[in-house]
Amino acid sequence: MVKDWNPTSWRAKPIQQVPAYPDLNALAETERRLASFPPLVFAGEARKLKRALGDVAEGRGFLLQGGDCAESFAEHGADNIRDFFRAFLQMAVVLTFAASSPVVKVGRIAGQFAKPRSSGDETKNGVILPSYRGDIINGIEFDEASRIPAPERQEMAYRQSAATLNLLRAFAQGGYANLDNVHQWMLGFVSGSPQAERYGQLADRISETMNFMRAIGINSESHPSLRETDFFTSHEALLLGYEEALTRVDSTSGEWYATSGHMIWIGDRTRQIDHAHVEYCRGIRNPIGLKCGPSLAGDDLLRLIDVLNPSNEAGRLTLITRFGHEKAGEHLPRLVRAVEREGRKVVWSCDPMHGNTITVNDYKTRPFERILAEVETFFDVHRAEGTHAGGIHIEMTGKDVTECTGGARPVLAEDLSDRYHTHCDPRLNANQALELAFLVAERIKKEQEARPPRQVVNF
Repeated sequence: MVKDWNPTSWRAKPIQQVPAYPDLNALAETERRLASFPPLVFAGEARKLKRALGDVAEGRGFLLQGGDCAESFAEHGADNIRDFFRAFLQMAVVLTFAASSPVVKVGRIAGQFAKPRSSGDETKNGVILPSYRGDIINGIEFDEASRIPAPERQEMAYRQSAATLNLLRAFAQGGYANLDNVHQWMLGFVSGSPQAERYGQLADRISETMNFMRAIGINSESHPSLRETDFFTSHEALLLGYEEALTRVDSTSGEWYATSGHMIWIGDRTRQIDHAHVEYCRGIRNPIGLKCGPSLAGDDLLRLIDVLNPSNEAGRLTLITRFGHEKAGEHLPRLVRAVEREGRKVVWSCDPMHGNTITVNDYKTRPFERILAEVETFFDVHRAEGTHAGGIHIEMTGKDVTECTGGARPVLAEDLSDRYHTHCDPRLNANQALELAFLVAERIKKEQEARPPRQVVNF
C-alpha cells in the first residue's frame, strides 16, 4: 500500500480544472450512488496491460492509443463504436504486420468524457457562460441551463461507459477481431483511397499467411489468439470525485485500483506535483499516463516520476509528449536525457495532436503534415538518444469527418464545415488515421533495420 494515501486524500490538496457545482449535496449523493455501482474494469485486466506496457518500456513493442477527443452522449451508438473499432484494428494490424512489432491497443473510449479548458468561461455575442467541460459535467449547447454543471451526468457517463465496454469486449473476444476478417474491417468511405489499396495488399498477404497456417493445422479454433485480441480503455482522470467513487480494493492483492478504465492519465494542465490529480494517481496501481508539454522542466519531470513510480516499475508510467511540430526538437531531447540519466523505466509516447492545433475559417483544425512532422521528430530524437520510440497517442474516429486538414485524400480548408462533428478538438478521420499508421509502420521498420544485429552466443 502507498504510504499516507487513501482514495480521498486528494481532497486535502489544491486542485485545478474543477467544475463549480452549485449543489454540493446533490454532488455528494451522486458520488455515493456511484460508489455502490459495479466496477467497469477489473484489477487483473489493468495488471495485464501493465505487463504489456512493461514490454514496450523495454523496447519489445509499440503502444497505439487513440480515440475520441471527448465522448458525447448524443453520438453514443453501436455503429459509432463498431466503426471506431474497425479503424483501430486496421491501424493495429498495419503496425503489427508491416513493422513486425507487437502492438498494445488502448482506446480513448468508455470514459473519455471530461475535458480541461484554458478558460473557465466562454463568450459569444457578449454573453458569458461557463465553458463546456465535457458531457460528464455540462452540456455543449450555449445556454445557461446546459452550462450549469449537473452531477447526474456522471451516472449517465458511467452507464454509457458500461455499454461501450460491453460491446468492445464482444468485438475483441467474440470473433470480430479474427484475422480471417481482415478484409472486412475496411470502412466504406475509405474505399478508393490510396490507403485502401495499400491496406488491401497487406490484407491479401495476411490472408495468404492464414491459408498456409490452416494447411499445416494452425487455425483460429485451436489458437484463440488468431480470433481474439486484447483491447484496453483509457481516459484523462480529470473529474476526481467520479474517479474516487470507482476506486476499489483488489481482493487478490489488497491494492487500490481505479475501475473506471484500465489506464488513466494526468493532463498537462493538472500535473502539479503537490496538487490533487498527482495525489490521486500516485496511490492507484493502474498504468498511469503523464502528459508532458513544453513548460515541463527535466528536474520537475524526474520529481513527478519519483512520486508516480517510486519503485521504477516498467509499464507503470507512460510519458505522453505533446509539444507541437516546431518545438518537439527543442524540448523532447532534454526530457529524454534527464530520464535516461537517472535510469527511469518509462514508455515514451508521442501525442502529435494537441500541440498542432490552429484556427482556419473559424474552425479549430490540425494539419496532417504538422502531425506527421512531430511524429518524425519523435522518432528522430529517440534514434539520436538511443532510446525506444514506444507509441503514438492520437485523437481519431471511424467516421468520415472533415476536422483535420491534409492527408493523401486531402481535407481542404474549405471542406472543414462539411462534416465537422467533434464536441471539442479536431480528430483524424479513419482514412487519415490509416495513412498515419502506414507512415509510422515504415518508420518503425527503419528503426529496427538500423539496430545492430543481436549477438548469438553458443554454449
